[in-house]
Amino acid sequence: MTLYDIIADLRREHANETASKTLDLVMIELGHSRDNLRDSLKRIDRQSVPPGGDAVLKELEERAHRGHLDNLTYPVVRLRGFRPPPEPVDEGMFGIAMLLGGTSLLLVVLAAAAVVAGLNGIYHFF
Repeated sequence: MTLYDIIADLRREHANETASKTLDLVMIELGHSRDNLRDSLKRIDRQSVPPGGDAVLKELEERAHRGHLDNLTYPVVRLRGFRPPPEPVDEGMFGIAMLLGGTSLLLVVLAAAAVVAGLNGIYHFF
């Protein structure tokens, strides 16, 4: 069971607007804290929690603590730019690329010819 499964269960069990808004606040903060519930609950502005939402937060915290999901730490994901392919391109791949590119070019030329022929049928250019 994951932290998000617990949140989904709470949404089903407490199917009201208060619980929904409270859990939405938790989900937003989980995105900022990389799924660490303890940090997320500390960062939630208590004034923005609707009346009755504190009970839902307490129940979420208890269930996550029982499942040892309340203090997860995931590393920061750093996305890098384009990386070269892991293996060099050989002649067979180059041939396939040329065939695909040539076929695409042929289809574009045929489509342009069909458009010109259709417009010529309407406007009698030549």
